[in-house]
Amino acid sequence: MRRKGNFVRYTADELAKLKSETDWARVDALTDEDIERAVAEDPDAHPFWTEEDWKNARVVWPQGKAPVTLRLDKDIIAWFKARGRGYQTRINAVLRAFVEA
Repeated sequence: MRRKGNFVRYTADELAKLKSETDWARVDALTDEDIERAVAEDPDAHPFWTEEDWKNARVVWPQGKAPVTLRLDKDIIAWFKARGRGYQTRINAVLRAFVEA
């Protein structure tokens, strides 16, 4: 186990040895009606999707990526890299949000 800030990392072997704190007998005993009632009473639950929600839905396939060489300020790259792996994906997301705005 390694602790980093608020996060704890476990290896697969360590995870396999952890004891579940879930009351699985209680979960298994829940009926669909019990689950639907609990969701309906949960103030944080999002409403179920309706036909109206899906009326204008469409499938959008990813366009793929193109390799580019791009010169960015060092502090910009450092800021994105400081947030961990996937910094290039985050840069792409910021650029996409700008384009779509």
